Amino acid sequence: MDREVLFARTLEQVRRLAKDQGGYVSEAQVRDAYKEQELSEEQIKMVLDYLVQRKIGIGAPIDADDDLTEQERSYLQDYLDEISALPVYNQGQIEAYTIAAMAGEEDARKKLTEIYLKDVVDIAKLYTGQGVPLEDLIGEGNLALSFGTGMLGSLESHKEAQGMLARMIMDAMEAHIRENEVNEKTDKKAAAQVNRVADKARQLAEELNRKVTPEELADETGLSIKSIRDAMRVSGFKIEDIVDAADSL
Repeated sequence: MDREVLFARTLEQVRRLAKDQGGYVSEAQVRDAYKEQELSEEQIKMVLDYLVQRKIGIGAPIDADDDLTEQERSYLQDYLDEISALPVYNQGQIEAYTIAAMAGEEDARKKLTEIYLKDVVDIAKLYTGQGVPLEDLIGEGNLALSFGTGMLGSLESHKEAQGMLARMIMDAMEAHIRENEVNEKTDKKAAAQVNRVADKARQLAEELNRKVTPEELADETGLSIKSIRDAMRVSGFKIEDIVDAADSL
């Protein structure tokens, strides 16, 4: 196997291990994962730094409260105040609800969802600072939690339930972050295209001393009609130097 591919796969395994352990790994676990690849100390440090940047603690979970904005702190406090009104259950009751939820009892599922709402908050704080608001992370986590309590029947033991739910919550948040990153890249690409078309239109308009049509812009600049019209649509038909934008479609 290619060395770089093996390195990346091992890194993903370490991340999964951290996820299973509640957001952290020990340095010894990292070194053990890479022992057959004989990494240098500099490479090990690079892996550890990468994990910390991804909000994975080394030796203990990271306290992510410092990364919250004032708006997120305010939202978080209001949300915690809201869920603090929910009943508190002891371990025996939680186990009973878990077993009942595994058997398909709807009321037990709802109780179990309420029980783990605080866990969603704790997990969400690990994913702050990655371009997604805390409120959205909690929303995605709550949806995953609600869905996950309906899948507990696939487990062999009730002791596996909390770990399974935590992994589903983390997976949902990570998927949302990835989706947000893709959308941001798409938005940036679209904005760049609008700016390019607007710049070309302005230059041609200055030469002709009037606004230009999409067809003229395409003839003079080599831009395709489609790219020009797409840019016009994305801008809301607000590229000032192109005339009759709506009529040209």
